[in-house]
Amino acid sequence: MLADVKLKVLEELIKNSNNEELIWMNGYLNGIVKNKIASPAPATAVTDGATKKITIVYGTETGNSKKLATDFAAKAKQNHVHAKVIGMDQYRLTDLTKEEYLLAVISTHGEGEPPAAAKKFYDHIHNNGFKLEKLQYGVLALGDTSYPLFCKTGEDVDEQLNKLGANRIIPLQKCDVEYDDEANNWINTVLKNITTPKKETAAVVAAPVIAPAAKKGKQTYSGKVLTAINLNDRGSNKETYHIEIEAEGLEYQCGDSIGILSENDSQLVTDIIATANVDGNKSLEFKKEKFTVYELLKRKINIVHLTERLVLLYATATGHAIPAGRYDLLDLLKKYPVKNAAQFEEILVTLNAISPRLYTIASSPAAHEGEVHIVVVKDTYYVNDKKRFGLCSDYLSKLKINSTQQFFVQPNKRFRLPAENKDIIMVGPGTGIAAFRSFLAERDATGATGRNWLFFGEQYFASDFLYQTEIQNWFETGVLNKVNLAFSRDQKEKIYVQHKMLEHGEALYEWLNGGASFFVCGKKHPMSTDVENTLLQIIEKYGNKTAEEAKKYLEHLEEEGRYEKDVY
Repeated sequence: MLADVKLKVLEELIKNSNNEELIWMNGYLNGIVKNKIASPAPATAVTDGATKKITIVYGTETGNSKKLATDFAAKAKQNHVHAKVIGMDQYRLTDLTKEEYLLAVISTHGEGEPPAAAKKFYDHIHNNGFKLEKLQYGVLALGDTSYPLFCKTGEDVDEQLNKLGANRIIPLQKCDVEYDDEANNWINTVLKNITTPKKETAAVVAAPVIAPAAKKGKQTYSGKVLTAINLNDRGSNKETYHIEIEAEGLEYQCGDSIGILSENDSQLVTDIIATANVDGNKSLEFKKEKFTVYELLKRKINIVHLTERLVLLYATATGHAIPAGRYDLLDLLKKYPVKNAAQFEEILVTLNAISPRLYTIASSPAAHEGEVHIVVVKDTYYVNDKKRFGLCSDYLSKLKINSTQQFFVQPNKRFRLPAENKDIIMVGPGTGIAAFRSFLAERDATGATGRNWLFFGEQYFASDFLYQTEIQNWFETGVLNKVNLAFSRDQKEKIYVQHKMLEHGEALYEWLNGGASFFVCGKKHPMSTDVENTLLQIIEKYGNKTAEEAKKYLEHLEEEGRYEKDVY
């Protein structure tokens, strides 16, 4: 029993504490009693000068593991530890050997079996064939003591990670149906173990730098393709690819782009050589360099959807009367053949070189070390009622895992995150989300304190919500303070991001007036124009300004670097 004075202090503390603080105090006191520690100091900051990063993976049937994992991530961030949360079904298994700290929250299903969403992860670690000596881990197992194989899956995962050479930072914790206290004690102990300075510090080994390809101009890098997946679900009108490329040692900043030089389809090249009846191995000079005919057609020259100017040059060279328009080289050869190989070779070296296509980087240097990510929508168009695809987007949609891709970095100094304590508003429909996935991951990883507000839009919620899980996780863990979504075709009247901006115009203006930066990324026409016009309306209405004053206000934001666009 407490003395009256102490009891009054405790009652006053409880009265003035919110739910989250009460939950923390409860877990903290339970930890003291359980471990018989006289005066523990809860981890409140990383004291070794480095930002710790942990990955929390969860396997769940009912959602309990996910909720715990999300709560743990929020608590970790309060303690200045960056935590990435991801379901075991979405976790990229090849990342396991790269992790430093891994926390697994997993339930047991059926007769001691892993949940369906965790089976891929479970099977992977039991296949052996690799070592995890650098990994430090902990496992929180959820179960029900009324079942004979209580927490069996968690036991299996804990044991197998240890067999693979990983080091436990905390013993396996098995939790029954009522798990709140035990789970909170477990995460508090994990955070204490992670944030306590080590007596010995391992030497830091510099990451290998990408070997640049021998090429004039921009430095070109080569990286292995790690992931290439279509983000759109069945029934979508689009194909939007998330592509990850290995990039150890690559330096870039959020807001930058990478340039990709695409290649022409191999079968198309073979068909052109056969139709023109030329030697694919013959060497020709193009832009003061020597290439074989095949190399020119495959990697150097644009051979699809030729401009009207090039079609006219082809007509002049061959003597054919060709109607004005845009054609593929193969179509021209079939309908308006060349006289001989020499004529074809002369035409070939006059064609345009393939131009690099720039894609805004969708990854964060802090959160995705050693990788660079992009988001690519497969461009489609019609010529004479025939469906065609954009050269580079079609090429990237066909990338094979483990193939090698070359690229260069294109800095964008006019599209940069502000100071970490400044608020940002982001408008990024469609692939415009790329820049803001980078921004949010960076702010999450570095513990930035500025507020973040995202407007995202696409056609259908069910099939086109790009990065839905990540956006939800950022919102649940407090990285995203506000999210507004616009799915244009889910209702009779089309709703776009600018409509959502108008709905929240008063708050948006308050953010701007409070120093927030406003970013737009995505299609230039009509999206960025519509967004800017809507922004002017909001400034005029909620700032009590004339149209001219609103325009000057926006110009002032631009001068300060607080209104930035990355549009294409």
